[in-house]
Parts: sequence; C-alpha cells; structure tokens
Amino acid sequence: MQLFVNDLTVMDFSYLCPKRGMVGESWIVDVILDGELNEESMVQDFGHVKKNLKRLIDEYVDHKLLVPAEYSGSEVIHDDDSEQVEARFTCIDGRSIMLHCPAEAYAFVYSDEINMESVGVYLKEVLATHLPENVENITLHLREEVINSPYYHYTHGLKKHDGNCQRIAHGHRSRIDIILDGKVCVESQQYWADRWADIYIATREDEIAYSDRKLKGQVPNEADYYCFAYESSQGYFELLIPKSDCEVIETDSTVECLAQYLLEEQKKRTPNGVCQVIAYEGVGKGATVKG
Repeated sequence: MQLFVNDLTVMDFSYLCPKRGMVGESWIVDVILDGELNEESMVQDFGHVKKNLKRLIDEYVDHKLLVPAEYSGSEVIHDDDSEQVEARFTCIDGRSIMLHCPAEAYAFVYSDEINMESVGVYLKEVLATHLPENVENITLHLREEVINSPYYHYTHGLKKHDGNCQRIAHGHRSRIDIILDGKVCVESQQYWADRWADIYIATREDEIAYSDRKLKGQVPNEADYYCFAYESSQGYFELLIPKSDCEVIETDSTVECLAQYLLEEQKKRTPNGVCQVIAYEGVGKGATVKG
C-alpha cells in the first residue's frame, strides 16, 4: 500500500555551486510512503505525516546553506570551542565564498554537487530513521514551481528575525511581476531576473572591514570582496562574498523592503505612469507595492 502527500512543504534554502556560486532555491516536496496498514487501518495518519516529516525537513534543509562536502573546492573547519563552523568554497572560476556561522546554519551533503538527486538521498537517509515500523520505504519527489515568466534566485539573511530566517545565507527562487499602468511589463521583469540572477542581497549596515573579519581564510584581492557580519539570537554570522555577486541595499532585506526597493529602482527606469511591483519570496508568498 502506498500513501502519498503532494505539496508537503516548500524548502527555502541556498547552496554552493562550483559554477554559479551561492544560489538561492525553493523546492516543493512530495512524499510517498510504502507500508502495511497499522491498527488504525492506515499506513500513517496524514496529520502525522505532514507534521513530523515537515518538521524534519525544516530541521535538516530549510533555511540552511547546503554545502557539497565532496567537491574538491569545499573546505570545512569546525571550532569545537565555539561551536562555529568555517566553510571555504572556491568556484571553478576562482571566486571564493567563505562563511563563519553556527553549525546549524549549514547542511553538509556528501556529494560533489547539490542537486535534487543528492539532496533527495540526503533527506531520505534522515527521514528513514524516523519512520514507524509499518512503513517500509519513503520516496521523495523534489520539484521546482512552474514559473512561466521571469524569475531570479536570491540569498539573504534577516538578523532581526527570531527564527531561522536570521541565518545569513538562505534563499529563494522567486518570480517577479512588474505592472506598468495596469499592463505586465515583461521587459522590466526580465531586467530584474538578469540583474538578480544568483544574487546575494545584503544590508549596508552589516558590512564590516576585511581586517575585522573572524574568518581565517584569505582571498587574493580583498578589494573584490564584501564582508558582512552580525550577531543574532542564534549566534554570530559572517560572510565573505565577491562584490560581483552582491546587491547592497540600505534597508533590511525582508520581502516587504525588497518590494519597495524594486519599486524605487524601477521608477528610475520607467519614471512615467503608475508602477506596481509584486515581489515573491519563494513559492506563493511575497509583498506588493504601487507608486
């Protein structure tokens, strides 16, 4: 007997890619459980599936930075005294990305690449140890939202958030709608999709000097890099990332602030008429502003 649950959850996370750098992502999770009927004549209660499996997925992947531990350009250094982890990542074009964060901010996937297959194997191993005795197997189907308009991948951190959004490197795959005088402007949507392709969106006040960083890894030319850091309720977070991969804004990077920023920047491009921005944060949620 098989029990299936579609749209169990959406995983919003970022991962390190040898070609693209730091990539924000949003994947939808469907699950299938194979097993015998229990004493309630069920494979498992839907409520338990949704609650327990979603909790585990949130704990092990959601709002984390996924690191391909077997990629030759990955280096991970654990500090047992502080429980901080320094991750150093070198892209194939020589760009460096480094982080100094609490261990909970990462997921280390034993593969040379982060993709749906490797993450599916990682998650299946985690979930299999938490299944009831009558469940013999679990199948995970990871998929992207179907978006038939321009979209971008972005990564950010929200230091004021009291949950996992405070982690400095988590992200989303998001559509963007720009409406000018009541009509969808595909050209403007494509402009933002290109401008924010695989972008890190940082807050200006989080920038620190290269000399003030706690990261021990070095880069050949520090002038080509930003360093951002903050202390929040989960601990100290620090990120070193190429300036070419960033957009630095003066506000926090909540989706509400991003929608306002998009509107202000878009009005510089198209000053006449009424503009509405609908900014998404992953799947099925976001903020909109008009002006």
